[in-house]
Amino acid sequence: MLISGGRLSPEQVSLFNEDGYLIIDNVFDPADLEPIRQDLEREIGRKLEQMQDDGKLSQTYPEASFEQRVTRIYHDSRENGEEVLRHLEGARGGGYQGRCLFDLITHPKLLDVVSDLVGPEIIASSAYRIRPKISGVGRGDVPWHQDSGYFAPHCDRHLILTCWIPLVDATVENGCMEIIPKSHKSGIFRHHTGGNMGLYVIKDEDLPATQRNKVAAECPRGGVVLMTNLTAHCSTPNYSDTIRWSLDLRYQSADAPNNVNLWPGSSESDADANTQIACYPPEADFIVRSSNSPESVVDYDGFVSRRAAYEDLGIASPRQWAPIS
Repeated sequence: MLISGGRLSPEQVSLFNEDGYLIIDNVFDPADLEPIRQDLEREIGRKLEQMQDDGKLSQTYPEASFEQRVTRIYHDSRENGEEVLRHLEGARGGGYQGRCLFDLITHPKLLDVVSDLVGPEIIASSAYRIRPKISGVGRGDVPWHQDSGYFAPHCDRHLILTCWIPLVDATVENGCMEIIPKSHKSGIFRHHTGGNMGLYVIKDEDLPATQRNKVAAECPRGGVVLMTNLTAHCSTPNYSDTIRWSLDLRYQSADAPNNVNLWPGSSESDADANTQIACYPPEADFIVRSSNSPESVVDYDGFVSRRAAYEDLGIASPRQWAPIS
């Protein structure tokens, strides 16, 4: 639980630093998450209407709930289901970028918690993920990894905070995450390419011995799972009959490497600078809270324009890993 005023207690900050993760069950009121839930429903409806007009499907299940509708589409046709999911997830850092998403990224309640871990000068990454995990569909199962496995090596010593936000209660049954406590103290583990959906994966033999102490990160709607970029975690199968909707967002201090002052495309040196400076160079960083320079805080239009500028940058992952053998 958050203490009075919506902030972390010193004990909670200490626990986060010791274990590499923290689950806070009351960052939001459930009503705070309704705007993005409803906007995602509308976006799904628009996409399905377009697909129906294109003759790709005859049934759109308008009466189905947020937790069921895409499941029915997917089970009718894997191809159609995949098209809807790709529309929401995007090719890289996220497809859907509605105003409600930006409002969640910049929500004062969330930023208050983030500031207790990274400080008052907060930078967000546009490499957010919308994760609809459908029952019985393996594409939503994410193998063991550290987020730093995707970042440039020079960022390993910095805290890049992941905030994992369920839009429904996340349980063992519907595929919550598993986390290895204290794994962040062992540095970066060897990752391999070729995991599920092309994701990076830490093979079992490369995981720390403490993996036997893994915990199920169950989290209610309104809660947030906080993790360091070096915390080993995975996402388990969904055995329920509903979709486990969630988002993960990333934040860092302005002191950590970032590309907030760089715009790609203006010169070749800008692209080089992105490769050398930013932790995850294909995506745009942007300032979401600053007491030193409040005028630099990005609004929604700035968020969209920065994402658009970086969309075609095409820089490969800044880290190379061995293929699975």
